[in-house]
Amino acid sequence: MQLVINTYGAYLRKKNDCFVVVIEDKEQEIPAKKVDSILITTSAYVSTDALKFAVDNNIDVVFLDHFGDPYGRVWHSKLGSTTLIRRKQLELYNTEEGLNLAKEWIDRKLSNQINLLKKLKQTRPEKEEALKSVMEKIEAQRVRLNALKGTIEEVRQQILGIEGMSSKNYFEALSEIMPEKYQFVGRSRDPAKDEFNCLLNYSYGVLYSKVEKACIIAGLDPYIGFMHVDNYNKKTLVFDLIEMYRTLADETVVYLFSRRMVKDDFFDQVPDGLTLNKEGKKALIEALNEMFEKTADFRGRETKNDNIIQMECHRIANKLIGRGEEKC
Repeated sequence: MQLVINTYGAYLRKKNDCFVVVIEDKEQEIPAKKVDSILITTSAYVSTDALKFAVDNNIDVVFLDHFGDPYGRVWHSKLGSTTLIRRKQLELYNTEEGLNLAKEWIDRKLSNQINLLKKLKQTRPEKEEALKSVMEKIEAQRVRLNALKGTIEEVRQQILGIEGMSSKNYFEALSEIMPEKYQFVGRSRDPAKDEFNCLLNYSYGVLYSKVEKACIIAGLDPYIGFMHVDNYNKKTLVFDLIEMYRTLADETVVYLFSRRMVKDDFFDQVPDGLTLNKEGKKALIEALNEMFEKTADFRGRETKNDNIIQMECHRIANKLIGRGEEKC
């Protein structure tokens, strides 16, 4: 489970083999063995004993800003990977194998978008033709993607164009199925211009922290990416890998609206947009946790979505050093 602290003035400390969350005069004990990660989303106090306890138990502590983006984390100081894995990440960048990895991740993203639209189409017969048309457009982009040859450097702009056009069509379709009050125009960030993007941005922030943790545990260097351009202190591999899992967040947010669980008082006005408040974060995180607990097919086996992220990172790491099903 994710232990989420989103109450102003809350205090996290350690007691025996448990974390203790203190809010005003109430205490809640949570056994460390039940905690996978700790998310701190607002002003709170954390004891150094609690931080060391988290490190000793391989539990990462992630600090999120008001938009749900991680701005810092506490993790153990030991090298979490072999040098060979990191060297392979660097070596593959300028090879066709590196391009094939990037294509695989983007192809998975487009395939997931199509599958989500298929699922939404089943319960919205009045939108069937519109959704079918978008699915066909995304499928055409998949064909273009898989035909690319060369190195990432040579075809990056084409990949970005394919991904960008598919996402434009995809989000137009999602807006079309929203209740009229909550329909939106494209993606917006920092801040979000509408309720849908406000929820989605925060969801991506939570997902980002999960992917980063999975990279670290698997021994992958989150700073050595393939598809996204390297920038100083940017975790480009996390940006690459998150593409395969964005529809987990997309589906969660869509169904919150579909089930009429989104309330106007989930949001606070900020200059030029909206931010998600404590009540909104609580509802969203509960829904995301439910999504992470659901199972899906992962290479022929029903696996929790949460575990799929970690298992995929291990598979990529093993593939890089020739221990997996195949070499890159």
